[in-house]
Amino acid sequence: MGFASKHSLLAWSILLLGVLIRGAAQEKAAGLGIFDAHGDVGSVRRSGSVEYRAAEGTYTISGSGENMWFGADAFHFVWKKVSGDATLSADISFLGTGGNAHRKAALMIRQSLDADSVYADIALHGNGLTALQFRDEPGGLTQEVQSMIAAPKRIGIEKHGAYFTMWLSGANGELTMSGASPKIELKEPFYIGIGVCSHDPQVVEKAVFSNVQLQSVAVNYAAKSAPATLYSILETVHVDSGDRTAVYISPGRFEAPNWTRDGKAFLFNRDGRIVKLAVNGGTPETIDTGFAIRCNNDHGISPDSSLLATSDQSQEDHQSLVYVLPLKGGVPRRITKNSPSYWHGWSPDGKTLAFVGQRNGEFDIYTIPVTGGEETRLTTAPGLDDGPEYSPDGQYIYFNSERTGHMQIWRMKADGSDQTQVFSDDYNNWFPHISPDGKIMVFLSFDKSVAGHPENKDVMLRLLSLSDNKIRVLARLFGGQGTNNVPSWSPDSKRLAFVSYAIVPH
Repeated sequence: MGFASKHSLLAWSILLLGVLIRGAAQEKAAGLGIFDAHGDVGSVRRSGSVEYRAAEGTYTISGSGENMWFGADAFHFVWKKVSGDATLSADISFLGTGGNAHRKAALMIRQSLDADSVYADIALHGNGLTALQFRDEPGGLTQEVQSMIAAPKRIGIEKHGAYFTMWLSGANGELTMSGASPKIELKEPFYIGIGVCSHDPQVVEKAVFSNVQLQSVAVNYAAKSAPATLYSILETVHVDSGDRTAVYISPGRFEAPNWTRDGKAFLFNRDGRIVKLAVNGGTPETIDTGFAIRCNNDHGISPDSSLLATSDQSQEDHQSLVYVLPLKGGVPRRITKNSPSYWHGWSPDGKTLAFVGQRNGEFDIYTIPVTGGEETRLTTAPGLDDGPEYSPDGQYIYFNSERTGHMQIWRMKADGSDQTQVFSDDYNNWFPHISPDGKIMVFLSFDKSVAGHPENKDVMLRLLSLSDNKIRVLARLFGGQGTNNVPSWSPDSKRLAFVSYAIVPH
């Protein structure tokens, strides 16, 4: 047989092999419905499996694995490689009872099949806890935003651009937006699918995924007129663990939560009014603020919990003025004569308010008795000074100032003397808030390229230990204006309240 004949035979063999491989691949795809393949991710002691029943449209996944957490995952994954934006939703139920409370059945989007891959998922736990979990860098620690909805029948994850949102079914069975993640950059293509982790390496757990829907979403982000809905999410975060809980979510914008001093409720502003929400969520109730119906995001509670300070723009030339009124509601009493004035701090003895006022084109920090009277100017440096707040012992006022060229955190004695920069870095840092125990300061950081404190930006909540000036990131989120303009610590100094935002294309 000559070279040409052997070459021809080889070509036919390769062609036939290709046909057989493609046929096997098509059978494999058909055997997994909308997904392409499956396998264990990470180190598992007992191999997982999947059973797809086309007639019922169900996937029964068996999975082992120690956890999907910290810096590495171990679970069984059924996936498809995709590009662009997508939504994935399913009804989920565990088979069997008595398993680990933290066994997980999840909808997941991840960069790779490596155990330490960047990912975001919606994980339904065995005890009903549901959370958006994410790892924003390879090998990084997993973080989460927990939902107040327990054991939803249906869950969904949506990727829009670099952002991910959690969708859960409520009492009416319809999916509603239930939480958002920070920005997570994925290269295309990436993996999207469903998975199970037993949270016990010696055990295999099973979960059934039914009515599974995977859809591509085409969004023109360059078109400024593209229809979208803004959602506001009131979250709490544990200072030690960084675990977050989405307490209340609503379309539209609300801002700036205060945590009541008894720890039972939040106050925030929405549509010019101040509303109150129980710490376990529910339906907010509007506080009666009389004629003050254009309240902005600078408001706070007196040390004895009897009064509420508001900054309102309802009167005169619609410039902000500071008022106080009973915390339960009532007629506002005007404090500042001059406008615009924006409340930010209350002295621990309850006698003095700290606020920001614009006078003769300059924003500076002032104090004024809570009974009213003459204002006292504390800062005179050129440039914006903002966000004054007393330390719990009343000795200092912390604030942010751009006197060095970009916004940094400063402090001064309560009489305005000894103005000192607390630390220096390349971020624009705003709104310092000292924990009730006086040990930690939280503040909001924008990228150095961002001027002012605008809305809808990628930002960080960072913590500074006042004993050694060490700084760490507490949370990364989509926010900015409205995220934490006012004091928002829990009374026990263990948690913070803040608002994150999500812009979800239609």
